[in-house]
Amino acid sequence: MNGIFRKLDELFDTYVNVWEDVCNIESPTADKAGVDAVGAYFIAMAKERGWSVDVCKQAVSGNAISITMNPDAAGSMICLSGHMDTVHPVGCFGSPAVHLDEEKIYGPGVTDCKGGIVAAFFAMDALRKSGFRDRPVRLILQSDEEVGSRTSNYETVEYMCEQAKDAAAFLNLEGASPDEICLSRKGIMTYVFTVQGQEAHSSCCATMGANAILDAAHKIIELEKIKDENGLTCCCSVIQGGTVVNTVPGKCVFKVNVRFANAAQLAWIENHVQTVADTVHVPGCTCTVVPLSRGRIAMEYTQRNQDLADAINEIFAKNGLSPVKVAKRKGGSDAAYITAAGIPCVDNLGTMGGNIHSPEEYGIIDSLLLAAKRIASIVVNL
Repeated sequence: MNGIFRKLDELFDTYVNVWEDVCNIESPTADKAGVDAVGAYFIAMAKERGWSVDVCKQAVSGNAISITMNPDAAGSMICLSGHMDTVHPVGCFGSPAVHLDEEKIYGPGVTDCKGGIVAAFFAMDALRKSGFRDRPVRLILQSDEEVGSRTSNYETVEYMCEQAKDAAAFLNLEGASPDEICLSRKGIMTYVFTVQGQEAHSSCCATMGANAILDAAHKIIELEKIKDENGLTCCCSVIQGGTVVNTVPGKCVFKVNVRFANAAQLAWIENHVQTVADTVHVPGCTCTVVPLSRGRIAMEYTQRNQDLADAINEIFAKNGLSPVKVAKRKGGSDAAYITAAGIPCVDNLGTMGGNIHSPEEYGIIDSLLLAAKRIASIVVNL
């Protein structure tokens, strides 16, 4: 690995510039042109290096992309993956969107998750320049991860699973920490409650009308009791109701974001939200509840993924890299679908940083080199 690590050292400044370039291409999920521009950037780089490219074209979301180095090699394939889409509207970070100081890079998606993609490409390029031909290495670029693949009607995440089929390992490159690797993540469901009441003059609220906001408030209080750090959590995050101040509100709509650790918890919450909806607190009110989408499944702990993590730690020790311990994360990730498909998978091997999903998002510049060394060592030694 020493030769490959030296090649990574040589290429480091080049790929810091790539990191800056690609994050200056702003790509919120809903901006198909922006996401596709990021994809086109990596497609051009891949073709310059002679790698094969496959595109999963989409009408609404950005196109998902699969880039393969050594496609005809005999060894078992390793898959790498990150998502190109970000969360903030274009312009939130100023112009240009990215700036750097001596230690950090600031901008949209620098850690979540373009830094991970750049680290993967960086590692692959160093392997290519070092003459590595032993196995195929496939980089899969997701396009609508931040909204749980809703805009593609889940076609992009299904494409990811298909492209990763039969892989020996799948490294998901969400933002990393110095000493952790993620083997389990919560799933996500969002439910929409619609309470129908009866409008009346507000002066008659004691005797007439049915206050939909009041009934919704009782339901929200019940749902907000669910706060298990390692299990189910419930956040009532959006509410709309009423028309004018002197009228008993006849309608209230609120949305609830639920996080769950496994399929059993999802089944329980599906029954519970229906019970909450059916329970009337204000006579004259009725309520319906529907899921906003299919949601995102949980990445449940598996021995298969644990075995991969153990093998990675052996590789790190062999190559002078610090060990990582197993961790849980509260956010959702596409790694859940890879795990459910039976492919050995670990998450959070991208670049390090902080303040993700905020206009102060940053990445630690030196972590790009560490992430690339981790990826390259796994590809060569697994």
